[in-house]
Amino acid sequence: QVQVVESGGGLVQPGGSLRLSCAASGIISSLNAMDWYRQAPGEERELVATITSGGSANYADSVKGRFTISRDNAKNTVYLQMNSLKPEDTAVYYCNAKVTIKYTGLSLNYWGQGTQVTVSS
Repeated sequence: QVQVVESGGGLVQPGGSLRLSCAASGIISSLNAMDWYRQAPGEERELVATITSGGSANYADSVKGRFTISRDNAKNTVYLQMNSLKPEDTAVYYCNAKVTIKYTGLSLNYWGQGTQVTVSS
């Protein structure tokens, strides 16, 4: 089995910062691309940032210059540093991990349970 667990959400004032973490564990042969998504109430889930196994990153236009995605391959963990937060960043943030399963070679996607980020004064 594979588990993906996010942490680090919370309440922050506009202009503040938060750092989200997403750790994958289990029968993992390799961790491939990892993504952060978010979903605000009544909205579709949207891709916020993605990072390849080699460390190449891409961002949604709405977060470019404010958010930074990074990863620690030794810890099977991806991070999302969020600076200059705005009320419109309020959402549940989800991690998606593309994992190659040990012993089988299968490549599967796993989602975390989500972590709430609320930006409000």
